[in-house]
Amino acid sequence: MDFRLMGLDSPLFHNLHHMMDMSDDTALDNKTHNAPTRTYVRDAKAMAATPADVKENPNSYVFVIDMPGLKSGDIKVQVEDDNVLVITGERKREEEKEGVKYLRMERRVGKFMRKFVLPENANIDAVSAVCQDGVLSVTVQKLPPPEPKKPRTIEVKIA
Repeated sequence: MDFRLMGLDSPLFHNLHHMMDMSDDTALDNKTHNAPTRTYVRDAKAMAATPADVKENPNSYVFVIDMPGLKSGDIKVQVEDDNVLVITGERKREEEKEGVKYLRMERRVGKFMRKFVLPENANIDAVSAVCQDGVLSVTVQKLPPPEPKKPRTIEVKIA
């Protein structure tokens, strides 16, 4: 797409256009550009379009994300690198029926993603996810606090 045809001939639009056209291989080979890869841009868009609430309870952390109309097979919850909670999925467009056309299409379709770095006291072996009424709740239990160390008495030997 040529932005000049639309009257958008500023350097900002030129740079954005250049970044979007650059392939991943070019970005890796050409070290003079600090442009993000397409994968990074796609993931950043997916994360920006997926708002979330994070709550801390006395015994757990709860991540709440609205996901209306999605089935459990459309949502994936994982723990990566031992401390990163990753929630991904995709909302697909409805199949168009013959004789039906959209007059307005505002609901978001496409991939979504959120990543959360879990605190040290998160128990990654106790993660549960429930989607009810279009709201996904991921609960990560906390580890019990460590026992306080008792002072150790050392016997003093006389030489």
